[in-house]
Amino acid sequence: MPTRRYFNALLAGTSIAAATTEWARAATSPGGTLTVAFDGAAVASFVLDAHNCRFAPQARIIRSLYDNLVVLRDDGVLLPWLATAWDISPDRRQYVFTLRQDVVFHDGTKFDAAAVKANFDRILDPTNALQSLPEIGSYTNATVLSPYQVRLEFSEPFEAFLHNLSSVGLAIVSPTAAAKYGKLLGQHPVGSGPFRFVSLTPGSEIRLEKNPDYNWAPPTASHSGPAYIDNLVFSNVPEQLTRVAALQSGQVQVGDLIPSQNIAEFKSDPDFLFLQKEMLDTNYAFALNNAKAPWDDLDIRNAVRLSLNIDLIVRVVYLGTIERAWSSLSSNLFGSAERALSGSWQPDPAKAKAILDAKGWIPGSDGIRVKDGQRLAISFLDTQGNREQRLDVIQLVRRQLRESGIDLSIDSETAGTYLAKIAHSTFDASAGAQYAADPDVLRYSYVPQYRSKLEGTRVNDPQLNQLLTAAATEGDTTQREKLYVLAQQRIIDQVYAIPIYILRYNVAVAASVQGVTLDAHGFPVYHGATRGSA
Repeated sequence: MPTRRYFNALLAGTSIAAATTEWARAATSPGGTLTVAFDGAAVASFVLDAHNCRFAPQARIIRSLYDNLVVLRDDGVLLPWLATAWDISPDRRQYVFTLRQDVVFHDGTKFDAAAVKANFDRILDPTNALQSLPEIGSYTNATVLSPYQVRLEFSEPFEAFLHNLSSVGLAIVSPTAAAKYGKLLGQHPVGSGPFRFVSLTPGSEIRLEKNPDYNWAPPTASHSGPAYIDNLVFSNVPEQLTRVAALQSGQVQVGDLIPSQNIAEFKSDPDFLFLQKEMLDTNYAFALNNAKAPWDDLDIRNAVRLSLNIDLIVRVVYLGTIERAWSSLSSNLFGSAERALSGSWQPDPAKAKAILDAKGWIPGSDGIRVKDGQRLAISFLDTQGNREQRLDVIQLVRRQLRESGIDLSIDSETAGTYLAKIAHSTFDASAGAQYAADPDVLRYSYVPQYRSKLEGTRVNDPQLNQLLTAAATEGDTTQREKLYVLAQQRIIDQVYAIPIYILRYNVAVAASVQGVTLDAHGFPVYHGATRGSA
């Protein structure tokens, strides 16, 4: 590694200045292949269309393929990227963006105002049914004012818009490729990012290569020009121990979502650099389908929650490496109610049993409660396997629920079957988290007319709808924050979701690799990565 070369140079009598120069040269040696072992789930298919992906493992790959109009800095400040400047009308319904004039997509298409208009119109088109639709809010149309100036118009103010512009969901795709591939763009992604697409082996591997023409990195980057490495390979390794072994044996240079039992080892190992950052997202939460009996009964939902000791679950699974959650929004996301809701409820299995007794759910011969011949059973719908050790969490949930006489089984499905069961409400419970740059993510989690097709929440609560709809247009930051806190309080009061943990995404990087970083959203960035030599 470069450090070894540095000390060898000193031992040979080289000056400190010369040795430092040699170290820097080694650390930024161009070329080579960087292989990343990531947890992409065993049953997931790969979709690399920035506008049609809400699956974090794939969004982390998308980050290397596409650029955005703006970039979010760690302190929450938005900076120019493909857009050099923007103006907002007094009524907050129009945004005029001035654009860079030197950007070219991987297929040779010029980035300009027409390309921006094509991107937003593509998302808006209902026939495309793209998952980024909620992120453009009340957008209605775009007008090309000049080759490098575009006006985006909204039917009403949409306060989440600028922050959403920094998210991978609103990254800019090649309009030529979008027209050519249509719904298959996810298998033929074309952006303007530091890496361009080479190949995709479904469920197994994604290969990217350096974009040699890249010269428009955001101001948060270490340099503006092309990536240092030639090839970037993402290998899907959902098995935790296999991913760790591949990293420790040198088969890969980067591994993500290191399991909790191995984190201390990687932190103390000088052969690795361990990076960790809290995601901007909704907290991972367990949610009962409250459109289906008996989960439509608040008392029954409360009995389920009272049966759970979330502190114990998080401590056992994550060994103190992450914190339990109290609210719907991660603690560093604007509008989070983590502090306000901390300690807002406590486990009480005895009370849970008393509620179920009073509701006529009587323990059967095997301990599982029965009423009118129906067992009190939860079919938990899953499609992501043990990513982030989520099934480890659910197994402990299962044990604790059984103590109250509630049975839980895990229904693991492919993405297609999962979506079908969500759409037809043929499930009892689901769980998940959603990356987001703005708390408006709660609106398309809970408000029916905006709800994402991925969301297992079946809630239709007029009070919650009103809070989240008002927050989306509220221009006063203080008042907007209050609305989100009230919305999260409502979610807890009605047991629409049971928050479990706050994700701190992590990657372990071989010490021979420098320049891998985590952006403000908590996504890995490989544009500045280098592979040093020994």
